Amino acid sequence: MVAAAGLALSRIQIRKAGVGIAGVLFAGLVFARLGVKVEHHVLEFIRELGLILFVFSIGLQLGPGFFSSLKKTGLKLNLFAATNVLLGAGVCVAVFYVSGIPLPVAAGLLSGATTNTPSLAAAQQALVEIGAGDAAMQTQGVAYALAYPFGVCGVIIAMLAARRIASRPSREPAAVADVPQTEPRMRRANLEVRNPGLFGRSIAAGFGAMRGVNISRLRRGDTVCVPMPDHILAEGDQLLVVGLADAVGQALVLAGGEAREDLRRVEGPVTSKRVIVTNREAVGKTFSALQLPLRFGVAATRLSRQSMEFAPEPGLRVQFGDIVTLVGMEDAIGAAGRMLGDSPKELEHTRVGPFFFGILLGVLLGMVPVALPGLPAPVRLGLAGGPLIVAILLGRIGSIGPVVWYVPPNASLALREIGIVLFLACVGLKSGDLFFEYLINGQGLGWMALGTAVTLPPVLLTAWIARRHGRLSVPETCGLLAGSMTDPPALAFAQQSHEGSGASVAYATVYPLVMLLRVLSAQMFVFFAG
Repeated sequence: MVAAAGLALSRIQIRKAGVGIAGVLFAGLVFARLGVKVEHHVLEFIRELGLILFVFSIGLQLGPGFFSSLKKTGLKLNLFAATNVLLGAGVCVAVFYVSGIPLPVAAGLLSGATTNTPSLAAAQQALVEIGAGDAAMQTQGVAYALAYPFGVCGVIIAMLAARRIASRPSREPAAVADVPQTEPRMRRANLEVRNPGLFGRSIAAGFGAMRGVNISRLRRGDTVCVPMPDHILAEGDQLLVVGLADAVGQALVLAGGEAREDLRRVEGPVTSKRVIVTNREAVGKTFSALQLPLRFGVAATRLSRQSMEFAPEPGLRVQFGDIVTLVGMEDAIGAAGRMLGDSPKELEHTRVGPFFFGILLGVLLGMVPVALPGLPAPVRLGLAGGPLIVAILLGRIGSIGPVVWYVPPNASLALREIGIVLFLACVGLKSGDLFFEYLINGQGLGWMALGTAVTLPPVLLTAWIARRHGRLSVPETCGLLAGSMTDPPALAFAQQSHEGSGASVAYATVYPLVMLLRVLSAQMFVFFAG
C-alpha cells in the first residue's frame, strides 16, 4: 500500500519538478499516522534488504565511469561538486554544535537538505553501528522528511541565481569550455601520406608509437582495404584514422595533410559493424591478445562501454557487454564477431549468482572494523558503505575469470527501484507518528529552517565559484548543482530551462563521485559527532 501510493505521488510534477522517489517516504509517514503498523523485526529486515539491493545496484552502475570521471575537464567539475558536498557537511556540523540539536536530527537534516537518499541510509546504518536505538532512527527519518522539500527548491533557487552571476572571460575555445567530457573526445579523419619520412615504411613503424589512434581503411588508387601493421606506405596513400582527438591530430600532422575524400563513402568490399562482446572466453582479454588484425584481417576502431567511448589500444581489456566497432570484409567481421560472441540475448540474462556473491563481499567488507584517529572505538562501513565500494570496484573490473558482474540496464533499474522503495517505505512507517507530532508542536518548523541553512548557502557559494572562477556556462553550472545534490527534479528543471546537453553532461560527470562522497560524509559525520 505504501509503495503503490508513494510511487503514484512521485509522478505528480509541477513545472517539471516533484518530490520524486521521496514520495514513498511521505506516503509511509501518512500511513503510519493513520495507524498502519508492521512488526518490528519484519520492518528491519525489509529495510536492510532494500538498502543492500539499492546501494549495490547503484555501485555497479557507477563503477565503469567512476575513475574516468576524474580526468581532465571532469576533474574540474568534480572539484566544484566535492566543494558543495564539503560545504554542506561543514554547515551541518556548525548547525549541530551551535543549535544543540540531537545527532539523529542533524544526520537527517544533512541527508534531506542535500536530497540524497543513500546518505540517509548510510547515516541510519551508522547510527545502528554506534548503538542508537529505534527512536533515534525514527527521529532521523522525520528530520530528513522535513528538510527534503526545500532541498529540492534550494537547488532551483541557486540555478536561477547562477543566471545573474557573470562568468569571467575564458581563454579556452567555446567548443572545449562549454562541453565537459567524461572521456577524451573521439574523432575520425581522412589523411593523405605526403610526408617523405613515411614513404617505404610500414604502418607499424610510422604510426605504431602513437597511442589512441587506429587506422581502419587504406586507399591506394581505386583499391580500398583494411591495412595490416606490416603494410608498406607509399606517397599518396589515403588513410581513415579513428581515435582520441589529440592522437588523430598528431597523426594528421605526421601524415602531412588531409585527404579530400571521405573513405567511408567510397564504394567497395570494406564495411563496418558494431559487435557485442558476450563470449566469456574473450572477456578480460586485451586487444593485443585478441589479435583481430592478424587472425581475421579486421580493425577495431572504437569501443563503447556504459555510454563511454574508448580507443582500442593494445593493452585495453574488453568487458562483457562492450560494443566494438569492427572494420573489414563482411565475412571476416562475421568470423571475428563469432569469436567475440555478438549475442544480444546474452545481455538480457541477469547473472544472479555473481550479483549475490558481490553482495556477500560487500557485507563482509562492511563488517570489517576500521580504527580512525580521534574515535574511541573502531568504525565499520556497514550495509551501505561496504556493498557500495565493492560494487564500484566490481563494476570497474567487469569480470574475474568466468565470473561476470554485468546486470542488464532494465534489471539494474528494477533492482534499484525495488530496493529504494522498500527502504523508504520502512523509514516512513517507522517515523510517521513523530513527524506529525514535531510538525504540530512547532519544533519541526525550526528543523526546517536549519535544513534550509544546510541547503542554500553551500549551493549558492558553489554556483558563484563555478561561474566566476571556474568560467562555467549557465547550463554547465546548473547540471553541476543538480549533480552535486544528486537531484533528478533539479536536473529536469535545468533541461527545461536550457537547450543542449551541457546540463546533462555535467550532471553525469559529477554524479559518481558525489554519490560516494555523500554516503561516506554522512557516515563520518555520525561516527565523529557521536
